[in-house]
Amino acid sequence: MGQSAARAISRADLPAAPARDGIHVCPDCASDLVQPVAWSEASGDCWELVLSCPNCRWTEEGVYTQAEVEGLEERLDDGLADMLEDLQRLAQANMADEMDRFIEALRRDHILPEDF
Repeated sequence: MGQSAARAISRADLPAAPARDGIHVCPDCASDLVQPVAWSEASGDCWELVLSCPNCRWTEEGVYTQAEVEGLEERLDDGLADMLEDLQRLAQANMADEMDRFIEALRRDHILPEDF
């Protein structure tokens, strides 16, 4: 995770984050797509994060432990891996569709040598 200059901020300086099933879960709509939009180092092994939910536009600024941030990073990595798998499947499906259309165009003589 990127970082900016460390500041002397402790958990007591910012409002406590509400308890929930990990900081990747939105407390308003229960979406598991919460993501960091800004972050900086806080005191100790903590991070100051601004979190945002893309579903309901909820945002929160708070200080989180290294363990909480690592859990969020794992969820983000898993989400990225899922998106990349979906992208690969979509690209393969699109290519198969294009091939089928090309073959059909060849069969119907819609593609001529002059087209190349």
